Amino acid sequence: MQSPSPVSARVLVILSIIIPSFMNVSVADEGFCSAPSNSDSYSNSGHMYWKVTNPTLAPSHLQDLPGFTRSVYKRDHALITPESHVFSPLPEWTNTLGAYLITPAMGSHFVMYLANMQGNSRSGLPPYDVERFVFVVQGTVTLTNVSGVNHELMVDSYAYLPPNSEHSISCDASATLVVFERRYASLKNHITEQIVGSTVKQPLLETPGEVFELRKLLPTSAPYDFNIHIMDFQPGEFLNVKEVHYNQHGLLLLEGQGIYRLGDSWYPIQAGDAIWMAPFVPQWYAALGKTRSRYLLYKDVNRNPL
Repeated sequence: MQSPSPVSARVLVILSIIIPSFMNVSVADEGFCSAPSNSDSYSNSGHMYWKVTNPTLAPSHLQDLPGFTRSVYKRDHALITPESHVFSPLPEWTNTLGAYLITPAMGSHFVMYLANMQGNSRSGLPPYDVERFVFVVQGTVTLTNVSGVNHELMVDSYAYLPPNSEHSISCDASATLVVFERRYASLKNHITEQIVGSTVKQPLLETPGEVFELRKLLPTSAPYDFNIHIMDFQPGEFLNVKEVHYNQHGLLLLEGQGIYRLGDSWYPIQAGDAIWMAPFVPQWYAALGKTRSRYLLYKDVNRNPL
């Protein structure tokens, strides 16, 4: 049998050093794309989606590496990871810091941002003709409409506010919201209404040819020009369809971890990561790890793309 060449021998030596070191990181540390057991998936947490506000910023051996980030921005997609978030006071809000994750500067027709509300905080109103959707990922807030009716929104609760509707969102302690806003594409003789709900109260919908679980948080009727989907994948499940379509997406991974294909790139993602998908970018997801993946997804609907 022929002995390996000097180059091959060196490669084998290098691999024998590198592979065990990566295995030790994945087993010993709760670093990026490590897989916590089902029993401890919510340990050290007081609410669902705790990893959104307490993310693993990087593998342990890269946390102190200057300049390291997983964030990527390209012509037709972007991955925005927590270590890249830049918070600043939100316009018209009080005692609230915001991080814009998706804006029209990318090419989107909507904005998506995180709002970190502190004690005695209050929202501002969106611009004229702009509709708003808020989803609570941490804490509790109070929504008050123009009639003075209050709704308490806890984690996993949400509200849709029609364009030009007077309202306020207040918080006595602290809370984190993910907010979507877009200029409403009106249709003659159609109007939208305020909606308040929670994910758990929405029915599971059929997904022919797919295995993931789907809930839609807004009505599918013509007045609504976008919807918000909640999609659940068990470990090892994946999208069957490799999607290419005219719709835009804004995504926040609420739980779990996996691999997302965007165009010709493949990205490992985890809870707290946000993604923008432009029209017609090839897209596909597979869930990894030992716990459920859940993501919240914006999708424009019910309008002719002309």
